[in-house]
Amino acid sequence: MNETNLQVRLRRRPEGEPGPEDFEIAEAPPPVPGPGEVLVRARFLSLDPYMRGRMSAAKSYAKPVEIGEVMEGETAGEVLASNDPRFAPGDLVAGGRGWQRLCAVEGARLRRVDTALAPLSAWLGVLGMPGLTAWVGLEDIGQPKPGETVVVSAASGAVGQVVGQLAKARGCRVVGIAGGPAKCAFVTGELGFDACLDHRQPLEAQLDAACPEGVDVYWENVGGPVQAAVFPRLRDFGRMVMCGMIAQYNIAPGADAAGAPPGPNLGPVVRKRLRIQGFIVSDTGWARYPAFLEEMRPLIAAGRMRWREDVVEGLRNAPRAFIGLLRGENFGKLLVRVD
Repeated sequence: MNETNLQVRLRRRPEGEPGPEDFEIAEAPPPVPGPGEVLVRARFLSLDPYMRGRMSAAKSYAKPVEIGEVMEGETAGEVLASNDPRFAPGDLVAGGRGWQRLCAVEGARLRRVDTALAPLSAWLGVLGMPGLTAWVGLEDIGQPKPGETVVVSAASGAVGQVVGQLAKARGCRVVGIAGGPAKCAFVTGELGFDACLDHRQPLEAQLDAACPEGVDVYWENVGGPVQAAVFPRLRDFGRMVMCGMIAQYNIAPGADAAGAPPGPNLGPVVRKRLRIQGFIVSDTGWARYPAFLEEMRPLIAAGRMRWREDVVEGLRNAPRAFIGLLRGENFGKLLVRVD
């Protein structure tokens, strides 16, 4: 193979918000797949908020990216060569690794995709880790029941848009929270949420109008002032699904708490018998992927599961796109078309 492997590597660990100087664009020889490995050429790269944590050396649930290493991320693309009998050149797969054009990855980590059901890019979003995250969090923690009110922060994002539609399929009233009129219009008009609130405007009155009897399930992607506004409106036996806290991802470990976004007073947890639980989808989620897919297939086929993608052209633009993701500049599931 004559082509080089274009890569985006971690140049240094950012303090606060990442900048372009924290990344390095480099070229490397193409990898050679070992026993049981598959060589994949990426067509799409998924960009997700969790990657900010991988840039930090602080203790976390996963090993950080080391300085000089390729940035962590999942790709979808085409098999070029295979030492795994389950895959052959030309197969389309999700599960490639890294912000790079080419990767050699264990065949066990790959998922064959069905482009008759959804395009290749969707297998990194609605049918990938974000979609699975939404399903696992609702199944295990949110457990929404027909007639309950579910509030979803970052409702137009990769996870939020799936959470709301799954909750609607379970017979719930669903209220989204998003940034700006365009995103809110998409959430209600395209995704079918019952209402969507603009967090750029004061939320308290909007929440009282949209959820007059309170909130049964709150899906947390954001934290900060949004969380502070929703939390007091949780009803008795409410559930708070802690998926992400993007408002705090750029706060340096050990920083003065005065610099952190305000959080709720947890005093009502006992009185209201609330359940607040965080989760990481990789703990158990991938073993349950077939059950997730079984529910998603008919929803997509019937047009009851919709999604929006925000596609950036070119791997060299991945750092800029990722910085924008942490600022909330994307609209929908953020992807990079690698070439």
